[in-house]
Amino acid sequence: MALRQDVLETLSLPLPPPVTATRTGAEPSAPPVAPHPMPVHLVEPTPPGSDASIDLESGRYFLEALARTTGASLADPVGVATATAELVGGLVAAGTAALARAVGREVPGPVTPGRDARFADPTWEHNAAFWYTRQLQLLGDRFVGRLIDTSPVDDRTRAKASLAAGILSDALSPTNTLLGNPAALTQAFQTGGLSLVRGVRNLAADVKENEGWPRQVDRSRFEVGGNMACTPGEVVYRSALFELIQYAPQTELVHEIPMLFCPPWINKYYIMDLAPGRSLVEWAVQRGHTCFAISYRNPDTSMRDMSFDDYVLRGPLEAVEVVKAITGAEQVNTTAVCLGGTLSAMGMAYDAARGERSVNAATMINTHTDFTRPGQLGAFTDEETVALLERHMARAGLLPSSRMARTFSLLRANDLVFSYVVNNWLMGEDPAAFDLLAWNDDGTNMPGRMHGEFLRWFYRENRFAEGRMEIAGTRLDPGLVDQSTYVVSAVDDHIVPWQSAYQTTQLQGGDDNRFVLSTSGHIAAIVNPPSPKAKHWTNEELPADCEEWKSAARLNEGTWWQDWAGWIAERSGPMVPAPSQLGSERHPPVAAAPGSYVHG
Repeated sequence: MALRQDVLETLSLPLPPPVTATRTGAEPSAPPVAPHPMPVHLVEPTPPGSDASIDLESGRYFLEALARTTGASLADPVGVATATAELVGGLVAAGTAALARAVGREVPGPVTPGRDARFADPTWEHNAAFWYTRQLQLLGDRFVGRLIDTSPVDDRTRAKASLAAGILSDALSPTNTLLGNPAALTQAFQTGGLSLVRGVRNLAADVKENEGWPRQVDRSRFEVGGNMACTPGEVVYRSALFELIQYAPQTELVHEIPMLFCPPWINKYYIMDLAPGRSLVEWAVQRGHTCFAISYRNPDTSMRDMSFDDYVLRGPLEAVEVVKAITGAEQVNTTAVCLGGTLSAMGMAYDAARGERSVNAATMINTHTDFTRPGQLGAFTDEETVALLERHMARAGLLPSSRMARTFSLLRANDLVFSYVVNNWLMGEDPAAFDLLAWNDDGTNMPGRMHGEFLRWFYRENRFAEGRMEIAGTRLDPGLVDQSTYVVSAVDDHIVPWQSAYQTTQLQGGDDNRFVLSTSGHIAAIVNPPSPKAKHWTNEELPADCEEWKSAARLNEGTWWQDWAGWIAERSGPMVPAPSQLGSERHPPVAAAPGSYVHG
């Protein structure tokens, strides 16, 4: 079976010849012929266009939003007076309580602290001066929050102001200073100052090697293809955009319908194949699925003009056709994560508009298809910021992975930035070795044109959900997508709020959809092997209101992986003998998994 003619004709590209190679270890003896005239080479180690002015201008937008929001609150003098009176009363109460605590009395303060790792040291509770300092921070946070909540501004401005206030509060926390952090002072005393020496060393290394941002993880203990991304398999297809990995079967019988894993283009694919025992790919292979995975090339400036259309047509749609060609199957099941699910939804809608049905059943994990509720990323996708990024990417040709990583870190600045300021610089400790953070630190660049189109068409204009999206001149109607669809989201996801992910069940057509809500956040819910802590909510009904679904849902022990395993097995066809070899005559193996693109 050849690649689908309509996809290639749309792109005016010839049908590619088969990739051939002489095996010496895991690499082909000569570069394979790609189905696109763009040259295949790995990403340049230092992406161009690193201009600090974009950070300064973006930061100015946040500060202006905060100023506008707090200034607009003056339109409600009663609200301002109430918040101010609450602040003054709190300051008086905190001062009085601190004096009482100084003489040994246990007096509560005006603000009850929640769970906050910054203030875990007992000194914050037992030392009156530190206790009072914490109360001051909490009172200030509450006062600013009151002004923002009551300000008559639009939701996007309010979200931007709220995030800016949170980052400023986290940055100005006394725990980020040596004298204001009792745990760091104790560490310095107990080590005779050695922790301070190590902290200065870590700070100097981060300034030199990480542009002044504290490192989040020790990656030295992890090796892609060694103890990460190590489920056995072969690269059976390579284009200018992606490598396709086929995994070796681990059962004698496999389901007739193969499975294609579709990652987001903004991350490396191996979040789905993280490590043995923590790999969704491995989980599926061990349950009798013939599995393939897309591994996107890390873009460099030669890809600056690649469009969103290119990623849909040359990404999941092309990969589905290669999987069909290798296996002889008429249809493929897809399992997609985050924006990989967005691409997959586009591909299914494109197929539907053209009378095609290459996908049998789809799984979407933490996926936006309707961007009405953009989550915390909405603070970075207002018109000013999107236009700023468009100008920057037009000049540089791409958005470096470091910018994306720092955007996501700022969404949880206390956990992902300032906790490492304390750990690395004040305590003099090295960051922990953690596989999820090691993957998160292994980012990819964004092609300029494609990423600009994505931000504008989805976050700004929500074209797909509103039926206005076109791919290669074909209008997409999400209501025509009627494949069986398993949608899973995470209750604490700050990137794709579960309420937004739920909308996929309402946006697409069909009557065989299932929604499952997992515990954990955006990343931990993906890597969710069986464990005593794993739980998930289920509800066989899909009402229009997501909160109605949640109120009637049942909380189940165990991971959603177990629920999904049964659901997808019922939609994967009968069991047949496992393939005796990977690839095919037309698409032979060219390299051992995880391939070369993942190292770019």
